[in-house]
Amino acid sequence: MINSLSVSILKSITVSRRLNQIDGIRAKGIGDHISLPQLVVCGAQSAGKSSVLEGITGLPFPRQDGVCTKFATEIILRHTQNEISITASIIPHNGRPAATADELRNYRRRLSGYDELPETINDAACCMGIRGFVSSGDSAPAFSADVLRIEVVGDVGLHLTVVDLPGLVSVENEEHDAHDIKLVEDLVDSYLQSSRTIILAVVQATNDIATQPIIQRARHFDRAGERTVGIITKPDLINKGTEGRIALLTNNLDSTRLNTDSFFSRILHHSSWKKGSAYPRGKDKRRTSFDLRRGESTGSTCRESGLLGDHIERELPKVCADVRLLLDKTKVQLQDLGQERSTVSEQRFFLSKLSMDFVGLIQAALDGTYQHIASDFFGYDQNGISRNRLRGQIHTLNSLFADYMRDKSQKRKMERVPIDDLFESSADSEEDREKEDKYDHSGDADEPFYMNEAEFDRWIKKIYMNTRGLELPGNYNNAFLTELFHEQSSRWPAIAKRHIHRVHEETSTFVTRALAHVVIEEHIRRDIHKILDRSLQSNLDTALDELRKLCDDERAQLITYNHYYTDNIQKARHDRANTVLEHALQSVSDDWGQDPRQQHAS
Repeated sequence: MINSLSVSILKSITVSRRLNQIDGIRAKGIGDHISLPQLVVCGAQSAGKSSVLEGITGLPFPRQDGVCTKFATEIILRHTQNEISITASIIPHNGRPAATADELRNYRRRLSGYDELPETINDAACCMGIRGFVSSGDSAPAFSADVLRIEVVGDVGLHLTVVDLPGLVSVENEEHDAHDIKLVEDLVDSYLQSSRTIILAVVQATNDIATQPIIQRARHFDRAGERTVGIITKPDLINKGTEGRIALLTNNLDSTRLNTDSFFSRILHHSSWKKGSAYPRGKDKRRTSFDLRRGESTGSTCRESGLLGDHIERELPKVCADVRLLLDKTKVQLQDLGQERSTVSEQRFFLSKLSMDFVGLIQAALDGTYQHIASDFFGYDQNGISRNRLRGQIHTLNSLFADYMRDKSQKRKMERVPIDDLFESSADSEEDREKEDKYDHSGDADEPFYMNEAEFDRWIKKIYMNTRGLELPGNYNNAFLTELFHEQSSRWPAIAKRHIHRVHEETSTFVTRALAHVVIEEHIRRDIHKILDRSLQSNLDTALDELRKLCDDERAQLITYNHYYTDNIQKARHDRANTVLEHALQSVSDDWGQDPRQQHAS
């Protein structure tokens, strides 16, 4: 039977393999797009976070009195068979101005050894403009939301990413005001709230563990306590007689309880800690120096490995799902980019395919055959409207134009039609109502002039008087009808011009949508759109020129071959004669008290 130690060792190997896999993914830049499991060292100021971090990574961090972390530090270890290379860079916070962010991104320093690390941290603080490192004095912030990334690649023995966060500040003091405290709290919370963050909550043995802000925050973001490790530091400084409370804490038997185990982080001696060198140097020595233990080092290390393994196993399926989604999205984006276009022939093939796809959409829109190509493009939206069906849209505009020309285009009209009833015959949908609004000329300066019948007759008589020529009294010449027609049709050019512009706008909008559907790359779409805009503008100019020719013809002498014209004239004369006769008969009836037609019948 496999004993518990063997199982722990196997778990430790599994954890190591999982960490290598996750950090291998992180090394490929996936961590910039999705959240990955990571270790975060956090706690109050002077709690010993830097010592814990050094014990994990082997990197010597400043730990002298009065020295505290001013920004998040991300340590990335990449194990290879090559010599160790150390590189430092800065990741600016997304709230930085563009110019400052670019300047911070440009910071890059190669370290020849770990002894340059303190100097590098100071340089980064200067670049971030932190108080005490720049000449701006008290106006500079005490902390920064930027991240210092230290990447160690070489024979380091493991793949690992650990983040060291600034220590929480409990109360305001001369060095830290309320704004600084809030900045640190928000920074720490931004890491802790991720369900994939493993929280290494560092607390000092001499403090009341239950009231430590980091423990309260860990409980808030990790209520189940499944991803929190409590690390008690400086146990050699506790007062005599309090060892029992620490023992209860380490065995998770105290009232301040995590669902995971708590561990010691034993600092060798307080004097060594003050000197800033608590751990021996060397890859092998650091394994024994960072004594995360409750009794024996091997057992506690296996316990920690089990915790990490359990958390990673829980989160790994979610990470895999996010990676698959990111992969599918990237594949779609790559597919949209098309084949490589490094040669002239490849570029021609790419443009030819775009042209064919675009022409297919245009032809379908012109023919009104929407079911055979790009059904998603010609489909209906959530309101049941399809704005990309160009043929239908133009039909609607033409119908509204014809209705308006028939009912509202004359300059003088004897009765006013309410705007609400203007398009009653053609208003069936929300889309139609939107089009109708475009044809509401009630606010135009050249809208119809409404008058009653007497006013209309006076106007016609005035035109007649002004156009008399050599004809005999009671007759009229062709100039009379020509002037009447020209006066009544004087609004036609403006109305027709508006209609042309609306059709042009509808067509331009469709072209823009069709181009966005076919061409994914913004710069290519923009260049093609410029060419199409010139063509559309040329078509608009041609249409307006044709309208001008038609209007010029309308201003010439009137002539018609429409037989309805004479029929309408005869009907109008007949109706007028009947009206006069009816009026005469009514007068006789009033005088004799009886209808003459009835008297004749008797």
